[in-house]
Amino acid sequence: MTLNILGIAALFLLVFIGLMLYFTRQAIFGNTPILRQIQAYETLKGLTSRAIEAGRGLHLSVGLGSITNATTADTLAGLSVLSYLAKQAAATGAPPTVSMADPTTMLMAQHLIRSSYGDAADGLEQAYQNVRWVASQPAAYAAGVMNIIEISQPEANVLVGNFGDEYLLMGEAAARQGSSHIGGTSIPNTLPFVYASAGQTLLGEEIYAAGAYLQKRPAHLGSLVAQDTMRSVIAWGIGLGVLIATLS
Repeated sequence: MTLNILGIAALFLLVFIGLMLYFTRQAIFGNTPILRQIQAYETLKGLTSRAIEAGRGLHLSVGLGSITNATTADTLAGLSVLSYLAKQAAATGAPPTVSMADPTTMLMAQHLIRSSYGDAADGLEQAYQNVRWVASQPAAYAAGVMNIIEISQPEANVLVGNFGDEYLLMGEAAARQGSSHIGGTSIPNTLPFVYASAGQTLLGEEIYAAGAYLQKRPAHLGSLVAQDTMRSVIAWGIGLGVLIATLS
């Protein structure tokens, strides 16, 4: 029985890898798949230009997570958003303020900033200074982020990453400030706080699609389409199994 389950799991894994490679290759050759619209990502694409027009900055919080433990996936999702904003900052000279609770995440954020600016030294120092490690404790981190929001008065607050109950404090501060507020996490207990306070949301696995939606990276597009395909196959398989069991 155990061997059968392992065999089925291995088969699904091989099929998924094959689909991912196929769709990635398709994306590389320009056959970009049509993705369902997620309004939060559409808004993110225009935040930098809005901030420049308003003469105000942007604030991105990537949460409490690290890149060395179980919170890595959510942290990398927030860093994917940073990568997109950093590339726009290198072109426009308007770097976002980035806050995090883990020192290793800060180093990764600085690396992304450096990679986005490349050999261009103009504005790089300011972009580095805008990457801020706040505190490791949730309550202290929330207090620091609230201070950033209230003092800098950014055009938009983007909170995407690993968050706990402290999100409600930061979300309320962003909502009171009156600017755009985009929130996202995969933590089930935090999702109600995101939904209640954020103007636009990225709920659950939507945060992992940042690379596909914002930067159109072929590997991310291929992985996303492969996942959707496998979900459809599993859903149809379950439905067919229920139908067969009912008729028999």
